[in-house]
Amino acid sequence: METLQKIALVFTIIGAVNWGLIGLFDFNLVTAITGDMDVIRNIIYIIVGVAGLINIGIFFQHFDED
Repeated sequence: METLQKIALVFTIIGAVNWGLIGLFDFNLVTAITGDMDVIRNIIYIIVGVAGLINIGIFFQHFDED
């Protein structure tokens, strides 16, 4: 499970960087990479969203260790 959480964390960081670029420069990196491939773009967004949900488990795991 630890490997899955690390992979999810990487995707969450990628999503956060993308949102930072959107907020600061109005530049969507995912759209720039995928171009007109809407299906691929949506898959990337879904993966980042699922990764964020997986990382909720990391949040609660921290409190279980105390």
